[in-house]
Amino acid sequence: MVLRIMTATSAIRALRGKYPGRFSAELGIDLSQGRSREIFRWFLASVLFGARISETIVKKTFREFASRAIVSPKAVLETGWDGLVEVLDRGGYVRYDFKTATKLLDLCRALTQDYQADLANLHAAAADGKDLEQRIKSLAKGIGDVTAGIFLREMRGIWEKADPLPSDLVVMAAHHRGIVPKTVRDRRKVLEHLVRAWKSAGMRPKDFPDFEAALVRAGIELRRGGRRGP
Repeated sequence: MVLRIMTATSAIRALRGKYPGRFSAELGIDLSQGRSREIFRWFLASVLFGARISETIVKKTFREFASRAIVSPKAVLETGWDGLVEVLDRGGYVRYDFKTATKLLDLCRALTQDYQADLANLHAAAADGKDLEQRIKSLAKGIGDVTAGIFLREMRGIWEKADPLPSDLVVMAAHHRGIVPKTVRDRRKVLEHLVRAWKSAGMRPKDFPDFEAALVRAGIELRRGGRRGP
């Protein structure tokens, strides 16, 4: 048990030294204060990350939205479908431009009509974590488990009900790095192992999303290298 804890602690420190933390912070989004404006900015970025498209293009596209101040439900709706397609194309998001423009308009309409254009109201209305995920996915067609997981992963510790299960990439990297035994495959138990390992390494609970983000990045490298996850 002691050896396992030491191995996990070393792996965690190596991960934190090699990879950046939250993707939101890399985009200049500050979620720490739970401000609605910043949360929507991260949700917009999460929708972009949710497609099978390169991280570089997603970042460029989000920054195109930010540079034009199209980072609120009202601004998205005012930009309209043609305007959104133009912004997406300018960022290089060409393959998914039409359906992403439709998705953004639909989710902003639903958010405005049902939650007064504020994701905090959506969170407040949710009964629990599962209901929260379902409400997010119900905002528009095309918002699935991947997008909801990306968004909620970095909302962990900020929203009380944000408690998504680890993604395939996180599980793959955690197994590969020896942080979680390969025999543990149930995602809830994987999450429990990760939380214990993070605590045992002496890390701050509020920084756990940085750990998850580092595991995602490590998982991406493993996938590119041809390794297969669970």
